[in-house]
Amino acid sequence: MDGYITPQEYREAYPDCTLTDEQLMPLIKQASSDIDGMTFCRIRRIGFNNLSAYQQIKIEEATTLHAAFLAAYSDMLSSPLSSYGINGVSMSFDTKRTITQGGVTTSSQVYSQLLQSGLAHLGVW
Repeated sequence: MDGYITPQEYREAYPDCTLTDEQLMPLIKQASSDIDGMTFCRIRRIGFNNLSAYQQIKIEEATTLHAAFLAAYSDMLSSPLSSYGINGVSMSFDTKRTITQGGVTTSSQVYSQLLQSGLAHLGVW
């Protein structure tokens, strides 16, 4: 699956990005796959081009935000530890700012975009 955004679109949202296309593409592909998982594979089933223009924009925004989230936190997200502490200093994700949906952890900002698209709804339409 190709990504829902291009490296150029990512750089338009994050102009200070110093990553090359070769470094961005795996992040974009992972973000796109995660977004599809958080929408219960509805994007792949419906087809991105068959979504409404509004839904496409929301999915692109969510993918951009999630790719940035992965760029910042992928090392911590891939760790089997839920928290870490040493010498009185500890670290864990703020559960008010992160969401886990379909086994994917992301920011509440990303999930908000998905909810607005109508594709992350848990119920039956």
